[in-house]
Amino acid sequence: MRWFTAFLAAALLAVAAAVMMVLPRGESAPTADSSPIASPASSSPTASPASPASPASPSPAGSSATPTSQGTPFTDPCGTFDTSMRTPYALSGYWLIPTTDHCTWRRQLAAIHDVGGDTVIRIGWGLQGRRTDEKGRILEKEGGKVDPRYEPCVEDGMPCAAAAERDLKAANPGNRVSWTFVYRTDEAFGDGVFRCPEFERRISVGDTVFYRIIAPDDGSDDPDCGNIRARGRGYHLILVAAAAKDSLTELLDLGDRFGVKVFPALPLAPRDPAQTTRASERGTDTLTTLTRRVMQDYGDRFKDRVSLGGFYQPFELQLRDMKPDNPTLAVYASQHEIVEQEMPGKPILVSPYLDARRRLPFSATPKQVAKGFEALARTGVGIIAPQDSRGTGKVGLFWPDQRDQRVDSRLRPVVGETTNGTAYHGSTRDYYREMAAARTRMVEQGYNVQLWANVEAFEPSTDEPCAARTGTRGRTDKERLDTAVTQVGRYVSKIVSYMWSDFFTCGSPSLAEEIARDSDRPIPVDAVRMPRDIQDGVEIRGYNIPLGSKVTITWDGQKAPRGVEVAGVDLTSPPPDLPERIRTAWFPFDWTRVPPDTWVKVEVALPDGRAAAEPLHIRVNL
Repeated sequence: MRWFTAFLAAALLAVAAAVMMVLPRGESAPTADSSPIASPASSSPTASPASPASPASPSPAGSSATPTSQGTPFTDPCGTFDTSMRTPYALSGYWLIPTTDHCTWRRQLAAIHDVGGDTVIRIGWGLQGRRTDEKGRILEKEGGKVDPRYEPCVEDGMPCAAAAERDLKAANPGNRVSWTFVYRTDEAFGDGVFRCPEFERRISVGDTVFYRIIAPDDGSDDPDCGNIRARGRGYHLILVAAAAKDSLTELLDLGDRFGVKVFPALPLAPRDPAQTTRASERGTDTLTTLTRRVMQDYGDRFKDRVSLGGFYQPFELQLRDMKPDNPTLAVYASQHEIVEQEMPGKPILVSPYLDARRRLPFSATPKQVAKGFEALARTGVGIIAPQDSRGTGKVGLFWPDQRDQRVDSRLRPVVGETTNGTAYHGSTRDYYREMAAARTRMVEQGYNVQLWANVEAFEPSTDEPCAARTGTRGRTDKERLDTAVTQVGRYVSKIVSYMWSDFFTCGSPSLAEEIARDSDRPIPVDAVRMPRDIQDGVEIRGYNIPLGSKVTITWDGQKAPRGVEVAGVDLTSPPPDLPERIRTAWFPFDWTRVPPDTWVKVEVALPDGRAAAEPLHIRVNL
C-alpha cells in the first residue's frame, strides 16, 4: 500500500470548513446564491457491444496546452509541497469551496493533484436583485433588514447606491436607478470591468473592495460615457462586494505549479421567485452585462494563462426534455456567446442533475434525458458533466439483470423498500449510454461538446455528516465510488466529483486517504468480445488491470465459475473519447460455452488478490 506522508495527511484533515452552506432542493451541484467563504477548521469525523465511435473532441480541459507540474517540492509561506502525482485515481477533477485561508488553497491543490486530479472547479455566487430603503441602503434578500455585507459601502457620507443615482441625475436629470443588483466574490477585478470611470469605480472599505457598475436597463451596454449625459433613461446598478487580493490569480498560479486546470464560476443568474429551479427572465440582461464585463477583464489579465481551463456555469437544472424557450437555456446561450467572444477556446462547463424515480411526475427516462442533453448542447456549452445523482438517491447503480433486486440499503430513505426496477426508470449506466449517443449525434451536427460524469461523493443521509453545511449528508466510501466509475466510465471522456471539501476530507481515514491507500485496485468499465488470431476472447477496458490479473466468469446455469488470467495488456488502444487513464486487457475465452442471450458476470482481481468493487455484467449474442 501507498501512504500519504504525515504532513500531507494532517493537511487533508485540516481542509474541512465549519460554516453553513445550503444545498438547494437537495441537489448536489454547487450553487452560488449563498455559498459562503469557508475558513479552515479541524475536520470532524463523520454483453455489451463496443463503445460507439464518435468524432474526436478537444482535450478534456478544453485546451490543447496543459499546465505542467515540475514534480519537485516547492516552498512558500504555507510550507513545502510536493508537485509529483503519486497515487492517480480514476477521478481527475473536483469542486472546491472558496476559502479565506490562502494556505488552504495550496493544501487542497497539493492533495487533489496527489491522487491524480488535474482539474478544479470553483463554486461561485449569484447575481441578486435587491430593494433599498429610504436612505438608499441595500436590504437583505428577504427585504426586512439592511444587508450588513453592503452597508459599509459609503461614498461622500451616503450609501453607494444613493451616491450612484445622485451622480447619474447630476449628469442628466432624466436618469434614474430603476433596479439595484448585488454580487459577491472573493476575486479582485481590473479596470476591464469599467466602461465609464466617471460613474463606475472602486470603493475600498477595509478588506472589502466594492465595484460600482452602471448598465442601461434596456440590456444594452454603452462603450463610453456619452449617453449618460446625452439622454435620460433608467439604469441598473450592480454593486459588487469583492476582495482586495484576487483569489483567481492565486488559483491559476497554483494550477501552473501543480499542472491543474482551473474552472472559475461564472456569475449565477437570479432565480425566478415563482419557480426557483429556473432562471428569472427579468434580470437576465443585467447578468449578461456583468458577465461581459468580467470576461473582458479576464481577457485583459488571463487570456494566455494555460491553467485557465474554461468556466463553470453554476445554475443547475434537471436534465430532461426541455422547451426551447426555457429561460435557463437562454442564460446558458447568452453566457456562452460572451465567453466565445471574449475568451475564445475556453469552454463553459455545466453540471445538470438526473432524476430517475418512477413515482415522481417530473422524473425523466433515459431517452428524455438524451433530449435534454441535445438542448444543452445547442446553447453552445462545451462540457456537459451530468451529476450521476446516486448521492441524492435519484438514480441507482445496478445492471439490467439486477432490476428485480432490492435497492441498495442506503437508497431506501429516498425510494423506500422496493426493487431497482420499481424505483427507477433506469440505472446510471442506462442514462449515460443514452447521453453518449446524444453527444455523438450533436458532434455530427457540428456542436463541439464533451460528455463528462460528475460522480457524487456522498450518501443521501448519514449519522455522521461531514460538516454543518452538508446537512444530513455524509461522505461515501471508495468502494461505492469505484462502482460509480464502473457504471459511467465507458461513456464519458472525464470523471469529476462533487466535492473535495468536505466529502473527501472528513472522517478518519478520510475518503482521500482511502483513495491514496487503494488507488491501484482494478476498476473495469467495459468488456467486449474480441478474438485474437485463432482464439476467441474478451477485451476489458478499465483502470489498473495488469498482466496476470485473474478474471472469473459466471452465469446462471453454469456448473462452475471459469477462471482465466489476463494474457495481454495494451494490445489495442481504447476507443476514442474515453478517460486518458483507461487501458485495455485481453484474455482468451470461448463464447460458445455461454447460452445465447445470457447475462455473464465478469469479476476482475489483481495478482495479489484485491478484487474490483464491481463486476461487469455483459451479454453477447452469438
